[in-house]
Amino acid sequence: MRNFEYHLASSFKDVTNGQIIAGGTNLLDLMKIQVMAPDALVDITRLDGLSDIQVEGKGLRIGALVTNTALANDARVKAGWPLLSRAILAGASAQIRNKATTGGNLLQRTRCPYFYDTSQSCNKRNPGDGCAAKGGAGRMLALFGTSEHCLAAHPSDMAVALTALEAEVEIYNAAGETRRVRMQEFYQGPGSRPDIENVLGKDDLITAIVLPPPRSGERQIYRKVRDRASYAFALVSIAGSVAMRGETITDLRLAYGSVAPHPWTDRDVARILQNQKASNELFQRAADALVPETAPHPDTDYKRILLRRTFIATMRQLTGLSDPEGSDIARTN
Repeated sequence: MRNFEYHLASSFKDVTNGQIIAGGTNLLDLMKIQVMAPDALVDITRLDGLSDIQVEGKGLRIGALVTNTALANDARVKAGWPLLSRAILAGASAQIRNKATTGGNLLQRTRCPYFYDTSQSCNKRNPGDGCAAKGGAGRMLALFGTSEHCLAAHPSDMAVALTALEAEVEIYNAAGETRRVRMQEFYQGPGSRPDIENVLGKDDLITAIVLPPPRSGERQIYRKVRDRASYAFALVSIAGSVAMRGETITDLRLAYGSVAPHPWTDRDVARILQNQKASNELFQRAADALVPETAPHPDTDYKRILLRRTFIATMRQLTGLSDPEGSDIARTN
């Protein structure tokens, strides 16, 4: 690891002096292998107002320094937004969840092996260097939203849940201004600059995540398909919530993980399902609209089949066509 300066921020103005660090569960790993080599780290863990979960109207404002463990175990989250709790618990080990923060989770970097290997070309690590993944092994790469410059997928479980729940990211800038950005608009596709992953400016700081009011009686699920049952990144994941009137889908929100450079949504699929009677035929038609005809990398062709099957199984559970009392289903209060 290269030498770096360390600063303990005492005010929000201090965050302009280097790379922000909180839990450090991803950043420190990247520094050890010199994928990231900041000259200075700014520790924000002592800043006031970032470590609380507060009621805001009928929703919640979750401080950026709230740990994944505290968020997943919060009684209000379990009651009103159980999808979020389940997504977090489906992620890393308990030890990492105890340290990882809400804001940091959104900013974790891709697990593409070529990003981690400094001997390989990677436009995300070094813009203009090329993309070794295009001609290499690519089992964990994306299906959607890629470009000729990058095929990497975003690894977060929590971000997928927050996207489905239509949360907002609260951002503070160096001018002392605060703005809120919808999760669907927070991330950016790779385009020609895969290293620019979100809308944060140089001196911006995530201060909170804001959850909208829960919808009473809604059925929620987070389904994660992975190579092993624990502590593995998703091959495909789906966060979903559905409100029903009898057998008719009256409202639904869906987001897909590990298939794009950011949590993926598809309005066409939502339109197909909205205000329709739940049926296997409906879900198969929606799956046809969701899954691409070809994969951008031959090694991810299996994800097309996996995503289709996972989507249909998720919708069957959410709407009660199969296993209506299954352990993956949670109801909001």
